[in-house]
Amino acid sequence: VQLQASGGGLVQAGGFLRLSCAAFGISSINFKGWYRQAPGKEREMVAEFTSGSTIYADFVKGRFTISRDNAKNTLYLHMNSLEPEDTAVYYCKATRWGRFYEHWGQGTKVTVSS
Repeated sequence: VQLQASGGGLVQAGGFLRLSCAAFGISSINFKGWYRQAPGKEREMVAEFTSGSTIYADFVKGRFTISRDNAKNTLYLHMNSLEPEDTAVYYCKATRWGRFYEHWGQGTKVTVSS
């Protein structure tokens, strides 16, 4: 299983980006969510699926939306109203259905300039 994240880049504050995470090597995967790690900080949850619902970190404040396209085996994160504090490497996570081992994407870097 390989998760390939993309869509990051440099954007001005107030801008938007759409991150994608495509799964390869498997026909169906259980996407868990998006996480991020800013320089010098620990990795934190941004948005994730849990027990049939979707939860967002408090700092998202309605700006981000997580979605998935099971037909394309792809996870998305739509990010609007980006702030410099959103600067981080964003990672996607998934497991095989019925398994606990976590697969992580390689990360895609988001830089928001003020």
